[in-house]
Amino acid sequence: MDDNKIQWHPGFVAAMNLELSENRNDLIFEREYNLNTKPLEVDLLVIKKNTEVLVDNEIGRLFKGHNILEYKSPGDHLNIDTFYKVQSYAGLYKSYGKKVDQIKAEDVTVSLLRNEKPEGLFRYFKEHGYVVIVPYHGIYYVKGPVLFSTQLIVTGELDKKAHIWLGALSEELKKADMKVLLENMMRLSNKADREFADAVFEVSTQANRQVIEELIGDGSMSEALLELMEPIIAPILVQQKNKGLMEGRQEGLREGLQEGIRKYISLCRRVHFPEAEIIKELQKEYGLSEEEAIKYVQEQITSDKK
Repeated sequence: MDDNKIQWHPGFVAAMNLELSENRNDLIFEREYNLNTKPLEVDLLVIKKNTEVLVDNEIGRLFKGHNILEYKSPGDHLNIDTFYKVQSYAGLYKSYGKKVDQIKAEDVTVSLLRNEKPEGLFRYFKEHGYVVIVPYHGIYYVKGPVLFSTQLIVTGELDKKAHIWLGALSEELKKADMKVLLENMMRLSNKADREFADAVFEVSTQANRQVIEELIGDGSMSEALLELMEPIIAPILVQQKNKGLMEGRQEGLREGLQEGIRKYISLCRRVHFPEAEIIKELQKEYGLSEEEAIKYVQEQITSDKK
């Protein structure tokens, strides 16, 4: 998967909104908060409206009044220089209060998130006398020469049930993981939550295309889940169709082309494409007559019923 084509950060911001949804009314979310002039910006700034409010989510237990979050997508490095860069961003943010020491250092936290554990950074901590505490699975509090309360969050180690949204920002999801994500999306009734979930799902499907293709052909998928996937499935079906056509032509065999046609019809029927539309597409893309197209569709319907 070409990581450069996947917009991970909008998915991260959406995932954090869902992770902290129980306290969303207590928090202010500032995406890509400018620290002066670009490119000095943090991925996400979360401000507590009331510093006395405790955030329910494990990730937010460390939160104080002002919380700087830096997300590293798969393939991005998280080393000691990155660590100090984010500390300096937090320091710069603290210095921008309207008056001297308006934002207290003890009221600022730093969170760095990455799917995989940055082993090199943890070796540095050990070699230089930092103390790392693990209050929750996948969450590491860093004690040592740091300016602000700091935590490292390894999203791939978080409890999958408790942190479904952040866990979805991975290139290593299994079919079962994607099903759980879809099921959680179906339970959302709030419009804002659904929009955030859609953003997470879009990133997750781009990073796990093969899993989506497997789900399309999964007979155990419910109609509701397939309907939820429809915006993602449509372009995949087009590619499947083109692939089948190309493979048939390359083989130069009638049998190869026929197999491509059957596969395309089967996929279209799985997501309830209108029969008339399937027939039109067969005529357009495969050069079939209307009678031939109808015959293929009817044969596939009979075959699917067996």
